Amino acid sequence: MRLFADSASDLPKGFFENEDVVLFPLRVHIGEQDYEDIRGIHSIKVFDAIRAGNHPKTSQVSPEEMLKAFEQLAIADEEGFYLAFSSELSGTYSTAVMVADQVREDYPDLKLTILDSKAASLGYGLLVKEAVKLRADGQSLETILKRIRFMVDHLESLFTVEDLDYMAKGGRISKGSAFVGGLLNIKPLLHVENGKLVPIEKLRGRKKVIKRMIELMQERGSQLNQQTIAISHGDDEEFALILKQEIEQHFNPKEVEVHMIGSVIAAHTGPGTLALFFLNKIE
Repeated sequence: MRLFADSASDLPKGFFENEDVVLFPLRVHIGEQDYEDIRGIHSIKVFDAIRAGNHPKTSQVSPEEMLKAFEQLAIADEEGFYLAFSSELSGTYSTAVMVADQVREDYPDLKLTILDSKAASLGYGLLVKEAVKLRADGQSLETILKRIRFMVDHLESLFTVEDLDYMAKGGRISKGSAFVGGLLNIKPLLHVENGKLVPIEKLRGRKKVIKRMIELMQERGSQLNQQTIAISHGDDEEFALILKQEIEQHFNPKEVEVHMIGSVIAAHTGPGTLALFFLNKIE
């Protein structure tokens, strides 16, 4: 079975290579330069560009790359599963569906399932890693899909960013939803509802943000000591490690993964972002 995922999962390049997952890179544009996420750029470059006053742009996965990969799948007569970046945040999912329909015109027996993760960053990454684990265990595509759909429905995603106005400019939240912290050190807290980023409250300072994230984990989480928790950060590992320590002290989870946010997500959230992912139900 071939697994496909895109770079908005914020998993490292080595993961795709070592775990035999086909990578579909989204693209980042800085000035006149065009880069393939993961393959051709590190998110540090994006954060540095933002700090220098630039406004990186992004675009979805190349339809031509999808077409080639799906045709190869059809020719090999293998099963395939593409778990895609949230359709509310990118057109990549809908493009994949369109490309698969095009391939089926020539290869009507194409065995490909495309699923909207309704997630981003390491929340999406957790779903991909679960699919890889289940495939390695020899589970059928039907079993894998059942488990991943369950996780999609029960994934909690909490974010804080330095400035929601930046995300509003990128179209990732509505301008009416944006509120700016600025000099008052106000940290907006937001979560994901059905694939969309939605602001929920404003907090002053990092300590209060972390305290509130822990409270929301307590309220929403289930059997957290049996879960792998994921944290992604916008070039602020210190902030992420403080949250990790608090989570370990409060919930003693199976594991807490910490990674820097990838280039495409970085272009829309900016430096100083902190994101937390866990399940509100494990079975």
